[in-house]
Amino acid sequence: MQEFSRLYIGGEWTVPSSDERIEVVNAFSEEVMGRVPAGGAADVDRAVAAARAAFAGWSATPLDERLGALGRIAEGIMARNDELARSVVGEVGTPSMIAPMFQTGLAAVVFGDNATLAPEIEMEATVGGTLTVKEPIGVVGAITPWNFPLVQIAVKVAPALAMGCTVIVKPSEYAPLTAFMLAEIVHEAGVPPGVFNLVSGAGPSAGEALVAHPDVDMVSFTGSTATGRRISAVAASTVKKVTLELGGKSPLIVLDGAPLADAVAAAVQGCYINCGQMCTASTRLLVPETQRDEAAAAATAIAESLAVGDPAAPDTVVGPLVNARQRDRVREYIQSGIDEGATLVTGGVEPPDGLERGYFIRPTVFADVTMDMRIAREEIFGPVLSILTYTDTDDAVRIANDTDYGLAAMVFGEPDEAMAVARRLRAGWLVVNGADQSFTAPYGGYKQSGLGKELGVAGLEEYLEQKAIHV
Repeated sequence: MQEFSRLYIGGEWTVPSSDERIEVVNAFSEEVMGRVPAGGAADVDRAVAAARAAFAGWSATPLDERLGALGRIAEGIMARNDELARSVVGEVGTPSMIAPMFQTGLAAVVFGDNATLAPEIEMEATVGGTLTVKEPIGVVGAITPWNFPLVQIAVKVAPALAMGCTVIVKPSEYAPLTAFMLAEIVHEAGVPPGVFNLVSGAGPSAGEALVAHPDVDMVSFTGSTATGRRISAVAASTVKKVTLELGGKSPLIVLDGAPLADAVAAAVQGCYINCGQMCTASTRLLVPETQRDEAAAAATAIAESLAVGDPAAPDTVVGPLVNARQRDRVREYIQSGIDEGATLVTGGVEPPDGLERGYFIRPTVFADVTMDMRIAREEIFGPVLSILTYTDTDDAVRIANDTDYGLAAMVFGEPDEAMAVARRLRAGWLVVNGADQSFTAPYGGYKQSGLGKELGVAGLEEYLEQKAIHV
């Protein structure tokens, strides 16, 4: 049991304004594994005041000193990586075989990458005789999701601190424990009081108070598109900058002549990793009409071979979903696919054999999916793969782009043709033929998948304002 009774505000562990607590439930055992404070508007007020007071000093701190703090935070994460990973395995259900790298180790990489890239930004330049100056935007509210609880905090906090901003983190109430452990690491790294603050609480209370606060200059949010719309509306009252990393319905296009087995394996892996709880999940597999049966058989064989079970077990590939609400939501989507006429090839609404406890979903594959079905249009956030067919390349591009989202897309095919198709897709994060992904490249979506960029130099520059000085 991990108990955190205080909030981290102004460089100290402070008593929250309420005795109310949030219980964190283990995704496998369904038992309470931790408790954190249920902070509210009064706690947000204190955190914002601390961040505002610290901003002048931190923004004036030399860059190398700020980046030194990022390096110490990265070292602190790696020193506690096993402990952090165990927490995510329990909170989220991420299998232990990938959690230390994919969930927590990656957070350390993000802090390190930002420390490396920050010096590349030209803070002053002369344009046509005018001096242009980039400055830190100010106090940042970072509202983070439960599916990658530590990584998503790192993606926001690291560039904000590097650029001289101060931060208030509001983690998801479903998976807040690693945020508190990070606050301990930040404190040990010697980050000045008020530069990093942590207030846990529910979205409608702590989250909205942070977004609406007049002394918050910017809000960075990762989560659902519906919540992103709400944040945009609330933030508009004070006309503050908002960056949003929202949902996705990512296609993986298999071009005619591409190695089908490799492409299907990539689609299944991309759809089921973290039990499908990933906004870039490749949930739509587009194949030529002539390859429908072969693709369905290959996807089914892989799905049925995956070890599903206790995420702490070393051989588990697919763990549980984060909570009962999410499990029931995914079951409802699966049932809608059946009701709307898709062919259920494997999986379904019943729990996997022997796994009635825990928030499990059978790895599911649908064939004969069309774009008028909910499972083809809406983000499911679970291990559900939809196979769609197309007639020619133009049809494949049309289907891939026929979505409200535009976060990620993947293409398999002859390199030149695959690159040409990738350029036609309305998405912000493209992978061609299973290429390795760089976390120093800009990340962000088109359309209702978000606003702004994270990662890389582009992610750092989101935390800057620019002024022109005419002399």
